[in-house]
Amino acid sequence: MYTVTKIEELSPGVKAFVIKAPLIAHKCQPGQFVILRIDEDGERIPLTIADFNREAGTISLIFQEVGRTSRQLGALCTGETILDVAGPLGQATHIKQFGTVVCIGGGIGVAPVYPIARAYKEAGNKVISIIGARNADLLILEKEMAAVSDTLYITTDDGSKGCKGLVINPLQELIADGEKIALVMAIGPVIMMRGVADVTRPYGIPTIVSLNPIMVDGTGMCGGCRVSVANQNKFACVDGPEFNAHEVDFDGLMTRQRIYREHEKMEHRFEGGCSCHR
Repeated sequence: MYTVTKIEELSPGVKAFVIKAPLIAHKCQPGQFVILRIDEDGERIPLTIADFNREAGTISLIFQEVGRTSRQLGALCTGETILDVAGPLGQATHIKQFGTVVCIGGGIGVAPVYPIARAYKEAGNKVISIIGARNADLLILEKEMAAVSDTLYITTDDGSKGCKGLVINPLQELIADGEKIALVMAIGPVIMMRGVADVTRPYGIPTIVSLNPIMVDGTGMCGGCRVSVANQNKFACVDGPEFNAHEVDFDGLMTRQRIYREHEKMEHRFEGGCSCHR
């Protein structure tokens, strides 16, 4: 059993849980995730490790309450327990001194970007971070990202905070201004990650995306996170979740995601929603 030691609401419907998991905290690295099951009747869901404290033996998980399982998780109180938390899983982020690294997080994707940006900074890189959301109320981890970044840009779709527009806008400006970018790391909605790849591709800027948003089972058995990378079938949960953005077939990936859209709408007519929404 894994005890929830702290709960914080970061924005409407988005919560951060600190969970006592000493073995996972001891081994986990930025970019990895866990699989959790709330109780014996619960489904297994993957969540990226947003932070960890090796001395305290805790990990932090940030999630959005969207479907039945995430809402059930969000209803837990401090001191209550989660039945299973398995990990760390997935390939860790390759951290070294590259030079100038741009870390981009969209929406809930800021959560997994944070420990990665921190690790790049600790490795001696100049870290420029860009975070975005639909509006100011939905922005998360602003202070944390600012603390591990040399420069932080904030964008909102409606202009309620930072620059009005998309996260790719500051990236385009940095490139146009001649910033020597050695690497771009982007995590967020698939359409956002595709947009980042489209911006950096003509300039040959190495770009990594994390496909954790498409994971379901987390073991490579369900096939839900299958993606074509460099014309080869890969599974985000076991081969990734991070891949060369310029080799990912985003069009094929987005087409597959749309297949379930009508089914998800039907499922949401019933209480609890669809398991695809966790």
